[in-house]
Amino acid sequence: MLYNILVHTHSGLRWIVLILLLAAIVTAFRKWQGRDEYTPGNNKLYLFALIATHTQFTIGLILYFLSPKVPLFDGIDFGTIMKTAIYRFYSVEHIVGMLIAVVLITIGRSKSRRISGPVQKHRTVFMFYGLGLLAILISIPWPFRIPGAGWF
Repeated sequence: MLYNILVHTHSGLRWIVLILLLAAIVTAFRKWQGRDEYTPGNNKLYLFALIATHTQFTIGLILYFLSPKVPLFDGIDFGTIMKTAIYRFYSVEHIVGMLIAVVLITIGRSKSRRISGPVQKHRTVFMFYGLGLLAILISIPWPFRIPGAGWF
């Protein structure tokens, strides 16, 4: 029961994360190119994208230890896991890609807060959030990539 709730939450929250990251990236790009000020509204959007990403990653970590798709803790040897595409994806590729994305987004937010100029702040958010979004898009179990994965 808890597992199913977490899976559906994790799957649905991905869309919120993607929308917030995309909105933050588009905003950062427009503000960077327009040489606009770094306003509290921009800061909140960037923060909400970060919080949603961290929340999603936390739920994913819980699922990592509960999911039957990650047999690391079921006594299956690592060689077998690496030879089986679905196990390898969820046990290694998915979590490593998402960890990279979370780290990039966190670094981008942190650096943007410490940089002095508004243009540099927006450019930093654009670059780091953009790379984070790319890592997320590569690491999501899309239905056309992973058998049995769904859109929601």
